[in-house]
Amino acid sequence: MTTRIETCSCFCGDITAELRGEPFWINYDHDDDCRKAIGSPLTVWVGYRPSQMHLLSGLPKTFSRTKGVTRSFCGRCGTSIGYKDDGIADELYLTIGFFDYPERFKPTVHGYWSMRLPWVEFADGLEKADTYTRQRDPAIGTPAERISGER
Repeated sequence: MTTRIETCSCFCGDITAELRGEPFWINYDHDDDCRKAIGSPLTVWVGYRPSQMHLLSGLPKTFSRTKGVTRSFCGRCGTSIGYKDDGIADELYLTIGFFDYPERFKPTVHGYWSMRLPWVEFADGLEKADTYTRQRDPAIGTPAERISGER
């Protein structure tokens, strides 16, 4: 049996990576933090273990605005790469746009459905959660909890 290998690259090509093995989670995400960070009405996150990712070239820059979440991106072209969340141990989420073959990743659930933009509609029959779709340490907080006081 062969190991699944997926390749990734940013828009300018400075950052390239390889992912070995199967992703453990693929979800649509409608929360406003991700919307702002990605610059899109929603995104698709592909979950891997950090040990499955191997950078081949470049070094991503990082930024944190949300407690416990560190986002990575290309410092040259701005491509969003992914995020690491202190509230979800040993999980790394990569944005679908970083993958060279995004058609290979079909989401299985919607996260933060209640935060979706009102004109975003899906008739896919997938589960629609109003929070994270993964178990997360509640001490870190969530986008839904900070909306009223922060913006």
